[in-house]
This record gives sequence, structure tokens and C-alpha cells, in this order.
Amino acid sequence: QLVESGGGSVQVGGSLRLSCAASAYTFRGNHVAWFRQAPGKVREGVAYISTQGGTITYADSVKGRFIISRDNAENTVYLQLNSLQPEDTGIYHCAADRRRCPGKFPAYEYRGRGTQVTVS
Repeated sequence: QLVESGGGSVQVGGSLRLSCAASAYTFRGNHVAWFRQAPGKVREGVAYISTQGGTITYADSVKGRFIISRDNAENTVYLQLNSLQPEDTGIYHCAADRRRCPGKFPAYEYRGRGTQVTVS
């Protein structure tokens, strides 16, 4: 019910724009978060946006480089990745839930399969 796209391979310092698309039923009234899982590491949350976009938070590791936004008319959440570094490599997943802070990725009601980002 959530489909990510926009991943790819980029050089250090490059940019990508990830999209997370959902049906109107899935998207309406849900908070959305982006997670990433680097090879051999635990999946971590990197960005969060509230239902109307009024509250946004970022992990310290991406603050100032990533930008999360949402277009409720298009039922899509975006994650702009700038100044990419090798440590940003991983699979990026989006997740949605009516609860503001459901916890780790598996606790979210709706979860995408992810899109691969590789920085070298």
C-alpha cells in the first residue's frame, strides 16, 4: 500500500529525490516516516512528517541535508537527499500510521518495500 521510488546510484555529494506513494485511504490522516537500513546495520528512522506537514523532525545524521515534504493532494511524501555520503547507502523505506510515534518500523500499520540508494 506504500510504494517507494526514486532510488539509484550517485556519486558523493550528489542528490536524489525519493517518493512514497499511497492510496488516498492509506494516506489520509496518517503520519509518515522514512527509515533506512544500511548493510549490516539496524534500520534507523531518518525523517518524520505529521499529517498536515506542520511537524517535521530529522535524525541528527541527516539534519541539514535531507528534506521531507508531503503533497496530500497527490497522496505522496517526498524525501530530498542532498550532499549524499557513502554512509547514506542503504534501503530507504517509508511507513505510515495514524499514531504519531508507533515506534520502530515493524510497528507501523503501513510499510513500503523500500528503494535502494547507493553512494560511492
